[in-house]
Amino acid sequence: MSGFTRDTKRYGDRLVYEALGSKWGRYHGKHCGCGLNWVTAHAEPAGFTVVRQGNGWVALVGPGLTEGVDESTLTTNALWEAITGDPGAQDWYETVRITDRSEAAETTRKAEHDAYWAERRERAEAAKKSPATEAQLKYLNTLVSRVGRERFDAEYNKTVKGTDIAARDANERTQQALRRLTKAAARKLITALAGP
Repeated sequence: MSGFTRDTKRYGDRLVYEALGSKWGRYHGKHCGCGLNWVTAHAEPAGFTVVRQGNGWVALVGPGLTEGVDESTLTTNALWEAITGDPGAQDWYETVRITDRSEAAETTRKAEHDAYWAERRERAEAAKKSPATEAQLKYLNTLVSRVGRERFDAEYNKTVKGTDIAARDANERTQQALRRLTKAAARKLITALAGP
């Protein structure tokens, strides 16, 4: 998303405008249509400077956009005029997104990240041990009737390979084989059988 930001890690103490390339490229294509890169052909010659660039976005600073402006009344009118050639008509003000990169904030962010992924790992481990749900078993029964026994046997054996679940015995009924599945194995088998 395009917007004004302050990020001490990326930009120091500078106010920058992070422009989404696809958004501003569309504006440029619709209003100018010169076929050139909007940053190098229009923004830089108008006095804007590229501070940093990434995949699909560019961080800009320049007069009327981030320099010589009141931060409580920020608009992109100056950039609009440089890109499209028309005066900007933005009549609302944008806010500044401030990213706190202090040591305390980074520690908190890391702790939240670690807690989130720890919970995801716990759920994945639990799914490997807990039995398949009734809804999964019901859907698997429907899929088995659609795909046929040969394909079911092949996909079942692929699914349980490398797990604690034994491969299907030749004399084992389908219901017995399905009842031995865990949630994770049932999910994997459903994906395999529902696919082409």
